[in-house]
Amino acid sequence: MKFLFTITTLFSLLYFSSFKFPEITNSSSYETVIKSGVQKNCTTDKKGNDTFDEPVIGADISWVQQQEDHGTVFSDNGEKADVLDILKKYKFNWIRLRLFVNPTAENGYSKEGFCDLEHTLKMAKRIKAKGMKFLLDFHYSDTWADPGKQFIPTAWKKDTTKTAMEQVIYQYTKNVLERLKAQGTAPDMVQVGNEINHGFLWPYGKIGQSWDFFGAVLRTASKAVKDVDPNSKVMIHIALGGQNQKSIYFLNKIIQASVQFDVIGESYYPKYHGTLDELKANLADLGKRYNKPIIVVEYANLRKEVNDVVANLPKNIGLGTFIWEATSPRWGDLFDKDGNTNSNIKIYPKIYQEYKERP
Repeated sequence: MKFLFTITTLFSLLYFSSFKFPEITNSSSYETVIKSGVQKNCTTDKKGNDTFDEPVIGADISWVQQQEDHGTVFSDNGEKADVLDILKKYKFNWIRLRLFVNPTAENGYSKEGFCDLEHTLKMAKRIKAKGMKFLLDFHYSDTWADPGKQFIPTAWKKDTTKTAMEQVIYQYTKNVLERLKAQGTAPDMVQVGNEINHGFLWPYGKIGQSWDFFGAVLRTASKAVKDVDPNSKVMIHIALGGQNQKSIYFLNKIIQASVQFDVIGESYYPKYHGTLDELKANLADLGKRYNKPIIVVEYANLRKEVNDVVANLPKNIGLGTFIWEATSPRWGDLFDKDGNTNSNIKIYPKIYQEYKERP
């Protein structure tokens, strides 16, 4: 690759070569984390209101608009109802939506435009009208972003320098959030990237290519969230549920890059992320080590078991979970192919109560 060194680029190189990042240690000072401290330091807004005033029983339902447009009518025990009302009945109180930059682009997620900003604006209104909380998941791609692929949006491919990409991601993030805020549906929490433990905006932000590029752009995305709404919580989402050393390595790196965040989000799929014991050990260590609350923001299998792990983490650092694609029989499997609830959804009122009753 041919590099064009501008004055700005040269300045950045000199700056980072001389800058000493703070040392991250395994200090016993993390022993001071207690439930009240985690809540006060990480989850309240500037007015003292707690974003997480009850257990997070969350569902990703990003597929719902497409299902509805294609004729699915949701129902519970044979009675038709709004899917959000059904979820609320079973104690779901948070909804997660993924957002693509331009899903209609070539090789994009949806030629019909599902999961674009306009669809997200409409769904956000429905979520807030039901009194539910809203997690926005920026993919920063035109299609799926995960540890195996993080395709740069087509419209951003010309912005290949770190400085240019910082400007692009800041403005894009800011514009999206301002649109949501203007209609009264500001997200309660925002993911700046989806499963980003291998970076994002490949190849430029791929970890292994340049931590410098990735760290700077991620830091800028987080700043945009707080600039629009300081009360929105920033989640860092990685897919390392049971992989403790890899989780530590990644989080240490972004802390060294001065990335600001409030919540650690992990994906947990047993095929990729280990046993339940490994999940428990990892989440307990991360909460203690970084003084950050924890959410398993994607899971599909072992519904009761995953929630038991999160609910029983030390010092109540586990805020809750989001089941992925709750309305898909293939994934979350809380509804059948016709949109009717199945037996899997019945366990959630008890799960909610168990969170509430923990010491």
